[in-house]
Amino acid sequence: MIKKSLRILFVVLAIIILIFAGYVAYVFLSYYRLNDNLSLEVKGTAKNESLVPDKTYRIVSANLGFGAYSDDYSFFMDGGSESWAFSKEAVYNNINGSLDFIIYNSPDFILCQEVDYDSTRSYHVDERELIYDRIKNSNLDSMCFTFAQNYDSPFLFYPIKQPHGKSRAGELTLSSANISESIRRSLPIEEGVTKLIDLDRCYSKNYIDVDNNKKLVIYNVHLSAYTTDPSTAENQVIMLNEDMRSEYASGNYILAGGDMNKDVLGDSTKYFNTSAQDQLWAVAFPENLLDADFTVVKPVDKNNPVPSCRVADAPYTEDTFVITIDGFIVSSNIEVVNSDVIDTGFKYSDHNPIYMEFILK
Repeated sequence: MIKKSLRILFVVLAIIILIFAGYVAYVFLSYYRLNDNLSLEVKGTAKNESLVPDKTYRIVSANLGFGAYSDDYSFFMDGGSESWAFSKEAVYNNINGSLDFIIYNSPDFILCQEVDYDSTRSYHVDERELIYDRIKNSNLDSMCFTFAQNYDSPFLFYPIKQPHGKSRAGELTLSSANISESIRRSLPIEEGVTKLIDLDRCYSKNYIDVDNNKKLVIYNVHLSAYTTDPSTAENQVIMLNEDMRSEYASGNYILAGGDMNKDVLGDSTKYFNTSAQDQLWAVAFPENLLDADFTVVKPVDKNNPVPSCRVADAPYTEDTFVITIDGFIVSSNIEVVNSDVIDTGFKYSDHNPIYMEFILK
């Protein structure tokens, strides 16, 4: 009887080991990175064919948190409890809520990060189409758009209670002036096991003609925050700088915007009376890695500072750690008129949108 029980136990353990080994093999075999310098399709119709110098334009950037991060939401990868959005209805509500603020600010250009499509965590809602349809039916000018995928993870069976599943996401760029060309650039990432669940980091380059025979090159950026090797994050900024340098040397206007995942204010604690003691990722953006021709635009009203991001280890309260990690980078041939954070109270995402008004000199 004992031998039979041991045989049964052995068989059960063998099956468990085989299942685990099979899953590990699936995760490794499913991993891939998209090619660098990948041409992106431009969809939709823009109102204008080109831009003009000496006119004020407005751009808004927003990390939409895949439509999950309402103010009462916490995410398991940040130490919270949830692995999916609360519901499919919540995804629609959060995306549309963020878009209410974006549309109200009447942007000429929109940069969105963490836009899901066909993801378990967001109930397979195609947020690209949701966003574009909403913009198309708003009072904004007609826009074209591009999408750069930066996340296509294998099915994650954790947490056990509600497995995170398979995720696909990326960066959506919308423009009221025609995008003549768009390219996806692959950023450096870590090469260890962590790459299996990290983003396929990238940025998109979107070329827009200007009437003076130059181009405005808009970079939609989502850099890394958590890296075991600090040089990975630095190398991402170095690559971005080298790319912008090349375009600027060609006479173009340079504008990068998005989730920099670094403190663009240098030390946000001075503005928001918080402590970064337990937030080891909350380091200053390395401005020293940028050429002198480029300036980090810091979206803040010093008289009424509003943060652009909250930690998501628990629902949002007035004691939650906040920081500004979303920002812009511009070349010296662009005049910045104004830039600030749009205060949504983190009601629809763990990021508040940011905006910038600028002039092409």
